[in-house]
Amino acid sequence: MSNVRNLEPKGVWNNFEDLNAVPRGSKKEERVIQFAKAFGEKLGLPTHVDAIGNVMISKPATTGMEDRKTVILQSHLDMVHQKNADTVFDFDQDGIQTYIDGDWVKAKGTTLGADNGMGVAAIMTLLASDDIPHPPIEALFTIDEETGMTGAFKLEKGHLKGSILLNLDTEDDDEFSIGCAGGMDTNTRKDFQQMDVKSGVAYRITVNGLKGGHSGVDIHLERGNANKIMNRLMYGQEKHGLRIAEIDGGSLRNAIPRESFATVVVDSSAYVEDIQSLVAEIKAEYHAEDPGLNIEFKETDRPGMALTVVDSANLVTTLYACHNGVFRMSRAIEGLVETSSSLARVVVKAGVFTTQSLQRSSLESGKWDVANTVAAPFRLIGCDVEQGGSYPGWAPNPESEIMDVLVHRYETLFHEKPKVSAIHAGLECGIIGERYPGLDMISFGPTIKGPHSPDERVNIASVQKFWKFLCDVLVHTPKA
Repeated sequence: MSNVRNLEPKGVWNNFEDLNAVPRGSKKEERVIQFAKAFGEKLGLPTHVDAIGNVMISKPATTGMEDRKTVILQSHLDMVHQKNADTVFDFDQDGIQTYIDGDWVKAKGTTLGADNGMGVAAIMTLLASDDIPHPPIEALFTIDEETGMTGAFKLEKGHLKGSILLNLDTEDDDEFSIGCAGGMDTNTRKDFQQMDVKSGVAYRITVNGLKGGHSGVDIHLERGNANKIMNRLMYGQEKHGLRIAEIDGGSLRNAIPRESFATVVVDSSAYVEDIQSLVAEIKAEYHAEDPGLNIEFKETDRPGMALTVVDSANLVTTLYACHNGVFRMSRAIEGLVETSSSLARVVVKAGVFTTQSLQRSSLESGKWDVANTVAAPFRLIGCDVEQGGSYPGWAPNPESEIMDVLVHRYETLFHEKPKVSAIHAGLECGIIGERYPGLDMISFGPTIKGPHSPDERVNIASVQKFWKFLCDVLVHTPKA
């Protein structure tokens, strides 16, 4: 048994461990939906699963709190599946293996699922409690937040009655989010004619050891993108006759790519000798942000087919022109990224070249501007470009009643001011707010670092602080 279960508050940590025993990858939430449904039914609470798979559980107010506004407590059931290359783990079958490392809880070689499992666990604990005062509450557990926010988009109208929504999906315990970025995907494809490889030396190139992270909240940290680093190792190498046989870079659309692998054919070993100075320069550039960056060249069996030198060069040049990172900073909120793009996936296999990237912006116009900027170089070489999965941002409400409550209670409890801002990531609030107009919404949560990467961790003391604050806020919610 994991010693995580002995941490305080025990109810939250035990529910987190129970949740983490259930495989719950995005678009594979069947088991966790049943888990949440069974949890509500076992408590004897009204439980409803809508057509898409969102789970809603309602609980009446405790004695003396019946006159308060109904509060919707919302978190998402799915988690990002990422693991280190040398970690043996089946996300479809295995439960997350947690452990305590000093002040943090981590997972062994995989993502932890604290995003958004800590929020789910806190809501479960409130639902199961018989000694925590609270207003009427409606628990809303959405699905597929991480790969398209399908649950929020297809949330059943008319079922929820609450007027306040507390989204428990923010990742610094001293911050409240009152707005978020919208996003969209730009995916590209082009079929290249391969040629027989009859001569040359083949190399397997590895780029790994990067921190990665969330492609929204971590994009300003300027961590290395494995796809862009791999591309630099190929750029301008027509002089060595570089031909691309395969590339497999990145994994999930909303994670900064940590690893990329490629097989190339060159005229001679002079390519590897010639490129070592560039390798040293790249490592020096990222020594602060990504000290674990590893770049390797290993001679391998020559593949039978590869792209031509010309097509390889055109592909590499296109990727070089593809924008990655911060596109524009906000002029309205200091320090907030307004618009960005992350080149999440680059694949060349059997002559088929595909990419996936995710654009985010607080402005709808900015979202489309960066999306078109990303698409343009791919269109120039004749790629098919598909842009979709667009979801709206969440505009801050300066007159929010629940924001005033949270700020006042935070200052009272912790004797400091919280940071109130928007977040450069997709939260479900914008979409839920379209389905249920007029909701007074705010987002907060415990401190989580490294989300969407195997370095994901949640601070133990922060969970205690978050739980204390959440219970206090529920006592002080406005009257109906």
